Amino acid sequence: MNKKTVRDIDLKNKRVLMRVDFNVPMADGKVTDDKRIRAALPTIQYVLDQNASLILMSHLGRPKSASDSQFSLRAAAEVLSTLLARPVKMAPDCVGPEVEKMAKDLKPGEVLMLENTRFHAEEEKNDLEFAKQLASLGDVFVNDAFGSAHRAHSSTEGVAHFLPAVSGFLMEQELEYLGRAVANPEHPYIAILGGAKISDKIDVVETLLSKCDKLIIGGGMANTFLAAQGLNMQDSLVEELSLETAKAIMGRSADKLILPVDAVIADKFAEDANTQIVDVDKIPAGWRMLDVGPKTISAYQAALSGAKLIVWNGPVGVFEMPKFAEGTFALAHMLAESNAVTVIGGGDSASAVKKAGVAKQMTHVSTGGGASLEFLEGKELPGVAALMDK
Repeated sequence: MNKKTVRDIDLKNKRVLMRVDFNVPMADGKVTDDKRIRAALPTIQYVLDQNASLILMSHLGRPKSASDSQFSLRAAAEVLSTLLARPVKMAPDCVGPEVEKMAKDLKPGEVLMLENTRFHAEEEKNDLEFAKQLASLGDVFVNDAFGSAHRAHSSTEGVAHFLPAVSGFLMEQELEYLGRAVANPEHPYIAILGGAKISDKIDVVETLLSKCDKLIIGGGMANTFLAAQGLNMQDSLVEELSLETAKAIMGRSADKLILPVDAVIADKFAEDANTQIVDVDKIPAGWRMLDVGPKTISAYQAALSGAKLIVWNGPVGVFEMPKFAEGTFALAHMLAESNAVTVIGGGDSASAVKKAGVAKQMTHVSTGGGASLEFLEGKELPGVAALMDK
């Protein structure tokens, strides 16, 4: 990674303005999963150990206005306070005279959590005046929010115009492992793509095919490829508008693609559906494909044996329903047992390895779904581009 990190800058007695990704799941005003807060702890602890004061900013959800109190970051600040075993002050807003005074009065070792940056419409517009107000709170900007790095917002990209900007440890780790898949991957390199739609992932399919040795395609997007081969997918999800694209991709890269050969099919999209296992060319009328079958799982196993690098983004079945989770969980266990470097691209794939109980056996589980996808496409992420080069 050619970007400066917190290690490359003097933080002593500085006020550090740090962008974190505390966009955490909430229920009844409580944080239900603190994984993203824990992920920021190494950088937070490092900054405090350097005798700096720390001002944290993040967004949470999609509030319509500042009075949308269910999107307050207060609950996240309370969780952080427990994890750090020190008080975390809560600001009433993220800009304004009162917040400026709180930031100015912070002593080394103290932590201030700003209120949700999305309570201001200017945040998502990357309004530079708003970014300047945020920047005025600190002396140095640290971005540790990889999950938001693909968005050019005031708190991710804008503030870097006004302060020396470096990455935190989480951002550094994300760029290092995802960078391996993009810059010069080790071979054999196997990529796995799942999820519902091919239209969302055309660019990433093209980029991965130019770099990997095999590309496993599962989930709803596999249906579109199978339909493009002329198979009748019956009631399965098929993107009619992407059939020609799928055909063209197969025409160019048929030797690299691994598509399902059998499927777990259901007579309706529901937990209590009737199911059966059939070859993909024998789906009866009124049925739909909701998971890959045992022959396909064996084909995956064969493709993954001996791999040096495996990158996975998107489940290969409707794993939220136990009946259709077997393919995705089998894949998770294969990766857990592999000697390859295993990189999981955030979002549903991260949930899948966690549900399968093997997240700790992966080399790297990304904290950013959309950001990791754009990075794998080879796009430059605005929040990363804004950081100082080494």
